[in-house]
Amino acid sequence: MENQFTIIINEILKRHFANVSSDIFDKSQLLQYINLKTKSANKGAKARGSFASLYAIYVIVEDYIEKGFVKKGDYAKYEGVEFTKLFKRQRELPFGAKLQNHALNNRLNSEFQKFFPNSEYVPILRNLETNRYWINNNLIKIEVSGKTYNIADTLIEIIDKYAKTKKDAFEQFVQTCLELQEIQKKNPQEVENFIISLLAPNVDARLFEIVSYSILKYYYQYEDEEDE
Repeated sequence: MENQFTIIINEILKRHFANVSSDIFDKSQLLQYINLKTKSANKGAKARGSFASLYAIYVIVEDYIEKGFVKKGDYAKYEGVEFTKLFKRQRELPFGAKLQNHALNNRLNSEFQKFFPNSEYVPILRNLETNRYWINNNLIKIEVSGKTYNIADTLIEIIDKYAKTKKDAFEQFVQTCLELQEIQKKNPQEVENFIISLLAPNVDARLFEIVSYSILKYYYQYEDEEDE
């Protein structure tokens, strides 16, 4: 279940919950689900970001926090947040401009049940008549050694950090493309080192394809010239 971004998740949990952070992760199916959905964090800009599911959680938890339910109030009596507000908000988030409503309506819950078939809960609760939504409070509040911890703020921080990591990867991709345009100005050793670095396993797949194609094109062009 662990991936490179798991380290970041654990660091955030440790900062919020100190010595019970591991227990909270072990008992929280929602944190474990998010851990699974953020495994592409360090796999380059092309790797699937899973933002639909993550942002479905994000926008409902954000409403939960804004309404003050982390510290007080009876969330069970809350009328719920309107779909239009959630849909608009998720499209304002990084990489969210083209997201559809599937995750909010059912896809997230269905996928969650596949990962946790024995769970009695799903993350999103919805009233079909009013089209209002709630996050499942049973997945937000985690009990460890008789004490209840609310992970709402932590969930927001984790997803924010993941979005920033993906944004940084995209910006690095653009920057590397710009460097490729200027590669002819470098000396042979710098060119060699730069190209080798772009063939590493964790490099964005698009860069790998560009560089591989360029090498092969140059190689076969050189071969053809030699044959002549």
